[in-house]
Amino acid sequence: MLDDVAKQIIEQLQEDGRRPYATIGKAVGLSEAAVRQRVQRMLDAGIMQIVAVTDPLQLGFPRQAMIGIRTSGDLDRTADRLAELVDIDYVVITAGSFDLLTEAVCRNDDHLLEILQQVRSVEGVTAAEAFVYLKLRKQTYSWGTA
Repeated sequence: MLDDVAKQIIEQLQEDGRRPYATIGKAVGLSEAAVRQRVQRMLDAGIMQIVAVTDPLQLGFPRQAMIGIRTSGDLDRTADRLAELVDIDYVVITAGSFDLLTEAVCRNDDHLLEILQQVRSVEGVTAAEAFVYLKLRKQTYSWGTA
């Protein structure tokens, strides 16, 4: 479990991943060095990552889709194979009508079709259904600190 100060540090970085440690320190009541050490410990422990979040539309990827997948056989193995596909950026094992959900960010519909063909050719995949995103209404990375 994270203490309240660690959660406050995470919240500061979620607002701005480039925020200086001295600024964060002032906000949470620690020295710059203490913030640096805490951030490094959280990074090393895999509690968080500091990454650049891009807008696919601005980068020339106007087509996004969630792909629901039904499988047979070894679910973990199938998930691992799908995770190896370069164009798949998200793979989760789920409960419900699909065994797996994956996400793809595509250049166009032809690119999405190529990805669907790759997904369907993975051993263990019995069906794949694409849910094309028409408009993104909300995307947040601020969970985990409340």
